[in-house]
Amino acid sequence: QVQLVESGGGLVQAGGSLRLSCAASGSIFRIGVMGWYRQAPGKQREVVATITNGGSTNYAYSVKGRFTISRDNTKKTVYLQMNSLEPEDTAVYYCNKNDGFANYWGQGTQVTVSS
Repeated sequence: QVQLVESGGGLVQAGGSLRLSCAASGSIFRIGVMGWYRQAPGKQREVVATITNGGSTNYAYSVKGRFTISRDNTKKTVYLQMNSLEPEDTAVYYCNKNDGFANYWGQGTQVTVSS
């Protein structure tokens, strides 16, 4: 049973920074693509950033240059460093793992950016 637990969300002013963490358990962490998704009120869940087990990354256009995804396979943790935050980044952020067989989600962490 894979478990993903996010932390690091909170309230921040526009222009500020936050670092999200996602700790994984119950699987071979280094196998699979890890990602961060977000869902704002009234909107569909969207991908923010992904990272492969080899370290290749992809970002949504709206966060390129501001957010950085990274993973530490020894700690079984994936991070999302968010800089220059904007009110439009306000959402619940979810950690995701796809190992090619199944898709796993964390419970989400709220990020609120005030203007």
